[in-house]
Amino acid sequence: MDIQWWQILLLTLYAGYQILDSITISSSMDSPVFAGFISGLIMGDMVTGLIIGGSMQLTILGVGTFGGASRIDANSGTVIATAFSIGVGMDPQVAIAAIAVPVASLLIQTDILGRFTNTYFLHRIDTNIEKLNFKGITFNYLMGIVPWSLSRMIPVFLALAFGGGVVETAVNFMNEHLEWLSNGLATAGALLPAVGFAILLRYLPVKRHIAYLILGFILTALFATLYTNIISLGTAMTGVSKDFAQTFNSLPMLAITFVGLAFAILEYKRSTSKTVAVAENHSNMIDEGGEIDDDEL
Repeated sequence: MDIQWWQILLLTLYAGYQILDSITISSSMDSPVFAGFISGLIMGDMVTGLIIGGSMQLTILGVGTFGGASRIDANSGTVIATAFSIGVGMDPQVAIAAIAVPVASLLIQTDILGRFTNTYFLHRIDTNIEKLNFKGITFNYLMGIVPWSLSRMIPVFLALAFGGGVVETAVNFMNEHLEWLSNGLATAGALLPAVGFAILLRYLPVKRHIAYLILGFILTALFATLYTNIISLGTAMTGVSKDFAQTFNSLPMLAITFVGLAFAILEYKRSTSKTVAVAENHSNMIDEGGEIDDDEL
């Protein structure tokens, strides 16, 4: 399956949109998992797109743009990896390690170029502010879309338009002569989400909420073991009796999500109640004239 011209066009347009959504619109269409969904939908295989997008989402869980710093462009990496994985038949895990992560890292440079180019319009906005030229302010603000979008659209277009043959040749060579390398890349791609979790745990207040972390891990492990045993039992019963047609499903991640949501709600209510109590105690120490009654405060 080749990548068609209209697929390249749609993926390029989405690449330009997703960075704008990230910095202004904020509709969540700039996340890697959404990039995988859109790319998979355009390429005709949403499952592969969601596998790559979800893996990249987990990989950057703990990576932030603190102070406006540039970070790896996981969205563009997801778009290109999904397109090539589906277009040339590359294993999703191999595509993550061999394409998504390197491309995402490389596009840090285009992100910096986009930021640098956009300063031209920022200075023009400053000049128009001094002149109270509101139309000029609006025009230059909107023109800032151009460098931001092109910083993603150009690399994605060039990769999809001219890199297909190279990637297909490389994939065929790896499958025929470098199977060990393909297996290694697949293993590395599968490990990347664990790296994302490790980075995230490094920044989260784990020590303060260690009880929730332990309880959540144990509940997940217990449910996973329980569901696995039930599925095994159901499979065995089906082999013994043809009349036994009950369907057993695996552990739904939505259930685990709701367990985590319940813990988050409990913690939020506890923190909110504590804040309100502190505020009430503080207000009780001050009389109507503004004097503080408690001289120990």
